[in-house]
Amino acid sequence: MFGVAATVLVAGLLVYAYKSIKPPPPKICGSPNGPPVESPRIKLTDGRHLSYRERGVSKEKANFKIILVHGFDSSKDLYLPLTQEVMEELGVYILTFDRAGYGESDPNPKRTVKSEAFDIQELADQLDLGPKFYVIGISIGTYSIWACLKYIPHRLAGVTLVVPVINFWWPSFPPKLSKEVFRKQLNRDKVKLTIAHHFPSLVYWWMTQKWFPYSSIMERHPILFNKRDLETIQQMPQVLDPDEHKVRQQGVYESLHRDMMVHFGKWEFDPMELKNPFPNNEASVFLWEGHNDKLVPFELQRYVAKKLPWIRYHEVADGGHLLIHERAACEAIFRQLLLGEEPCI
Repeated sequence: MFGVAATVLVAGLLVYAYKSIKPPPPKICGSPNGPPVESPRIKLTDGRHLSYRERGVSKEKANFKIILVHGFDSSKDLYLPLTQEVMEELGVYILTFDRAGYGESDPNPKRTVKSEAFDIQELADQLDLGPKFYVIGISIGTYSIWACLKYIPHRLAGVTLVVPVINFWWPSFPPKLSKEVFRKQLNRDKVKLTIAHHFPSLVYWWMTQKWFPYSSIMERHPILFNKRDLETIQQMPQVLDPDEHKVRQQGVYESLHRDMMVHFGKWEFDPMELKNPFPNNEASVFLWEGHNDKLVPFELQRYVAKKLPWIRYHEVADGGHLLIHERAACEAIFRQLLLGEEPCI
């Protein structure tokens, strides 16, 4: 009798463990049981759809065409404090899109750093942006930009990386430096990053279990934001984005968790071995970092800039992680990229 009970108990534990690590299937937009499609989309050559949003002046009137890539737990509808007057003055057309699995874009279970670059290229081609276009990436969305620098540099008119999230396992980082900075992370984040890099099949379990703190960014830990970030949050529109619920509507695994596994996983290349995409100084690559960014260590960012001297590095003394959401900083980022104006913040 006890043998049967033990067998049932073990079987129950195995079933529980399996369910704990196996994510549910995504609720794909436009499918019978999925959310509706309410935004314009393109169909990629592999059959997936990408949802997009256009801002600024029309493509026909634009002096500059930019594809802006959103960060973690965000979407094409991210808050961008550029007034219509400024966009018209610059003559800029801005294209944002939901990265795979976010918002209304189909998931990509085969998503890699490399695949992001070709999603961007195909988006640009189907919307007739021309042979060259600008790209701006924000936070974890910058792995898409590193991919563009690697795989489609000939398509780029200019590049800006804003508070780009670091992968601690990039081969060019000195082990001592990366370990020192890694130790400063909260324990919950050290576990999260280690799982994402070494044991990606356990990411869903870690990010959904209730026994331990699992992620400072998902739990909105107060350590995340410095004084300037908190002021920025207070100045952001108080009215909730009516489409905010769409960010994770297809499921957290193919959006948030897939982002973590791709960015903190093993890359196909080392960003610090990239060649200058603009060897004749026909354009520039800019990198913006906040010295007091609580999510992205400035020490590693400086090392990246040192290894890639063709990057024009700008560190904001009291800046945090929300620079793109500050009106003055956002405008300065665009003016530097498009007009070459030196930032004064």
